[in-house]
Amino acid sequence: MSDPGEWQQSNDRQLAAALADLRQRLERFAQPPAAAPQAVPKETPPAPVTLAPAPEVKTVDRSLIQRLLRQSSTHLTAAPPPAVPPPADAAAVPAAEERKAPAEPPWALPMLSQLLSLSPFEQDILLLCAAMELDTRIAGLCARAHDDPQKPFPTFALALALFDAPSWDVLSPERPLRYWRLIEINQPGAQPLTTSALRADERIVNYLKGLNHLDSWVSAFLSPLELEAASAELAPSQNDIAEEILRGWQLADEHAPLPVAQLLGPDPISKQLVAQDAAAKLNRRLYRMPVSLLPSAPADLETLARLWQRESRLLPLALYLDAEEIDGTAAERSGALGRFLARSDGVFFLGLREVMPGLGRTYVASDVAEPTAAEQQSAWAAALGESAPDSPPELAAQFNLNFPSIHKLARLAHAEAEDAPASLREKVWEVCCASERPRLDALAQRLEPKATWDDLVLPTTEMDLLRQIAAQVRQRNTVYIDWGFARKMNRGFSISALFAGDSGTGKTMSAEVIANELRLNLYRIDLSAVVNKYIGETEKNLRRLFDAAEDGGAILFFDEADALFGKRSEVKDSHDRYANIEINYLLQRIESYRGLAILATNMKGALDTAFLRRLRFIVNFPFPAVADRRRLWEKVFLQDNVVRGMPAPPLDTLDYDRLARLNLAGGHIHNVALNAAFMAAHAGTKVTMPLIFEAARAEFVKLDRPVNEADFRWSQPASAVPPPAVGNGEAAVA
Repeated sequence: MSDPGEWQQSNDRQLAAALADLRQRLERFAQPPAAAPQAVPKETPPAPVTLAPAPEVKTVDRSLIQRLLRQSSTHLTAAPPPAVPPPADAAAVPAAEERKAPAEPPWALPMLSQLLSLSPFEQDILLLCAAMELDTRIAGLCARAHDDPQKPFPTFALALALFDAPSWDVLSPERPLRYWRLIEINQPGAQPLTTSALRADERIVNYLKGLNHLDSWVSAFLSPLELEAASAELAPSQNDIAEEILRGWQLADEHAPLPVAQLLGPDPISKQLVAQDAAAKLNRRLYRMPVSLLPSAPADLETLARLWQRESRLLPLALYLDAEEIDGTAAERSGALGRFLARSDGVFFLGLREVMPGLGRTYVASDVAEPTAAEQQSAWAAALGESAPDSPPELAAQFNLNFPSIHKLARLAHAEAEDAPASLREKVWEVCCASERPRLDALAQRLEPKATWDDLVLPTTEMDLLRQIAAQVRQRNTVYIDWGFARKMNRGFSISALFAGDSGTGKTMSAEVIANELRLNLYRIDLSAVVNKYIGETEKNLRRLFDAAEDGGAILFFDEADALFGKRSEVKDSHDRYANIEINYLLQRIESYRGLAILATNMKGALDTAFLRRLRFIVNFPFPAVADRRRLWEKVFLQDNVVRGMPAPPLDTLDYDRLARLNLAGGHIHNVALNAAFMAAHAGTKVTMPLIFEAARAEFVKLDRPVNEADFRWSQPASAVPPPAVGNGEAAVA
């Protein structure tokens, strides 16, 4: 019967018939005996016993159970009358067999029995317990059967006396009724187990009624998958991984639990997609459980393992255990994950960054990455359509995204460019850059790139190196993928550069210029948010930082890099060992980082030599010469803004040659110009040479440099160099 509605009607009919049979059986059992029992002559020898192999289900003497129920004073030699009259036919039929209706399809109780291996007697007990919730008359009948109005509930003793083919082993915690938590036992104090109240689990009662939903206690530990139904497409490279997992399960020992599929890699979305696809091919629904939610108490963990195993048989299900933020050492030390897997059976996926052995369960490990660059380019082309034909290769080269993220960002870009379809190319780039900002903002400081190539004053050699860096970032997909260099490289596609030079020589501004040229986010690493005194936490923060920056195509700028990338030291205690571990992790992560990482330092000699070997570019920022300082003074007062119609400070006649003789780097020149502008604004005048010299003298004092007062005196020369332009539309003053 394929129609769910027809099956539900059939299930209701068969359940009602079973409840009616149960009521009749209870009513007959509760009737008082018709006649006194006849004693069996003592000289009658017992019936011969034929030795045979022990059956799987052992039966017990019903007379003993009836005496437990009624506390009868009948002697052991007396044979009680049968509790239930024999059926009309010659052979007695168990109650579970009586309930079968050949013309009807199987209803919920036989289906449950097949899934959980219930014997006919256990089916009868379960129906008796569930009947308490389904028929209000059962409680009164149970009290009459116990001959005690204070016992309106089922018990094992009642079941052993009531049903045919009773079996004592149903009381065992290893039998299905208790093992699968199908019934609950209320056993206060020293009350015997056989006379304790029984109650059917709510989930099982609903199952018998035809409602098959997840157990409410188990669902409290589950979280939804981080996937959208419309974006559950799997890339071909990821589909191969799902097929590989299924082949590994097919080759596993059929008498042992399925191996756990450990999915390794930094992208949880891709791993969940692979797990969902593999589970769907097994006709199972996938649920997600964060490993951090596993209970630490052994009893609660055992209950969760049993109930999940039960649910996986009833629905059926598969479980994705999310261990993204738990490293292998912590997970093995707690033992909760290992105990859960050892005590459970079913289809399990374990999401990890690195393989985790020692969980007490066999496993198959698979590396899961984002779709390849070619697959991402095809996904972008399909999502953007013909409105932005040049965008797919650019986006696939710069950003490393999974399919759901690509579909989501494409929809957002289309929505923002709805009024101006021609701007789709710009919009999609902007939303991609903004997509990873929330993850990065917690660990780094985002710098707004404002400087351009025209703002830099550097020698030609250094300028050429900076342009090469920007060109390599832009063309890396062409060289690595299209031209095949990726096949010969096994250390990642990192582009890393070291900016070395004194403070104020333009290292940060150069990073801004490159970010502005490439239209990428620039993040300056905040060491206070990354470095942690607790062992392993620094590496974890760095891992989050690199992962987020890699997906979002951000540029990482490690200012004062010598504090984080210092030389490894000889190990004398545990602190040295873990400090070296942090440096080793950075060495590996910098090399495998897919984006651009810039290290800036004014102490090049303090860096570990292994870092220098892994750096592709080293740009030395020299102290500016006199000619360069003159160009810096000409640019620092923003007079080129006047040509563009933008505001600029009003200037008096400035002697740029005299200012260039001040031995200051570009950053300090900027400080002097800014302080002089504030002085002019406060005095209500233009920026003059005396104000600049006053600000320069204060800068020298701040830098602890010797101050020669003659160098900071100003007298109007006979012919001063006129300013290249003046601000606010005012005429130059001679």
